[in-house]
Formats: sequence, structure tokens, C-alpha cells
Amino acid sequence: MEYDKGIKNRLKRIEGQVRGVLSMLEQEQDCREIVTQLTAIRTAVDRTVGAVIGANLEHCIQEELEQGNPPDKVIKEAVELLVKSR
Repeated sequence: MEYDKGIKNRLKRIEGQVRGVLSMLEQEQDCREIVTQLTAIRTAVDRTVGAVIGANLEHCIQEELEQGNPPDKVIKEAVELLVKSR
């Protein structure tokens, strides 16, 4: 499956945030600021996981419907992935 630019851009932004935290650690910045940034990274990753699962879910449901199959199994797998990601 091909992912859109939005998901790739999210990951590039997260990559930049991680580099920023590494820099903060090297500069021995305050713990609270570092934790704030790490929390922002975690939130961004969680949202990216949701975007990836959502994009795949839409694609997989369409495939199942085209094959005449009910999409129940695909939906269950997507929910399991979301739960596993937390």
C-alpha cells in the first residue's frame, strides 16, 4: 500500500522532534522541558499510528467488499492493532 505525503511528513516532524530532544539532553536542559517534548513525541506517534491504521482500514475494507466478503475480520484486526499500539 502506498502512503500519502501527510503520513511521511508526520514522521519527518517526529524525527526532528527526537533530534531536538537529543540536543536538549546534550545541552543538559531542564528535565521538565525534556519530558514535555517527549510527551509531544509520544502524542505525535500515537496520532501517526491512527493515521496509518485508518488508511489501511479504508483500503482493506474496500478490497473485502469488492471480493464480496464482509469486512468484519478486517475491522477486528484494525481495532486489535490500535489496542496493541497503546
